[in-house]
Amino acid sequence: MSQKVKDLPLDDRPREKLILRGPQSLSDAELIAILLRTGMKGKSVLTIAQEMINKEGNLAVLSSKSHAALIKTSGIGKDKAATLVAAFELAKRILHQQKWLFDKKITSPSDVAEIYIPLLKNETKEQFWVLCLNNSNKIIKQEAISIGNLNSSVVHQREVFKVAIDNNAASLILMHNHPSGNPEPSNEDIVITRKLVEAGKIMDIPIFDHIIIAGNNYTSFVERRLI
Repeated sequence: MSQKVKDLPLDDRPREKLILRGPQSLSDAELIAILLRTGMKGKSVLTIAQEMINKEGNLAVLSSKSHAALIKTSGIGKDKAATLVAAFELAKRILHQQKWLFDKKITSPSDVAEIYIPLLKNETKEQFWVLCLNNSNKIIKQEAISIGNLNSSVVHQREVFKVAIDNNAASLILMHNHPSGNPEPSNEDIVITRKLVEAGKIMDIPIFDHIIIAGNNYTSFVERRLI
């Protein structure tokens, strides 16, 4: 039977250790244990946390697991799984927003990929985003205008350019993800993009690029000379 957290010396208990020595002093398992809060009969919360990390290999892999996958782990019910999924999602958003809030000037497709791959690479549904840029090519607004399969019925010109007009965008970058991991644009992707590019010319709001995020890879329509 694994030792219960309450039986550990006070300064070795994860919460007390965090307060006394700071979060950097805790192991990965101890941080996960704080989120899980309690163990189960015959197994401490620290043991459960360490077993989860050992099974997946590292936190990065663990953080990609869905709620349904997490509840298959012994000692992890739906509430604990939801807590973990929420914490992992917060970590992704913080990483994304740190890069965005640094007021990074977009000079190439790789700049966009660097910011958005961590946010979108593990999404299971296709999302279409509009990125608004100012005259200095800095992102001033991001908005997901559709979630689901990308097709002409869910991506409307009026929605794309409403975001641009509402935020006084000087230009736009379009972006969507491929949950399949295949970065190749479909024929539908190309048709929709070219229609939006032409509309941008009429609106005098140029579309600089359309970027597809697929896992850790990306495709730029400009680099591929598709627009």
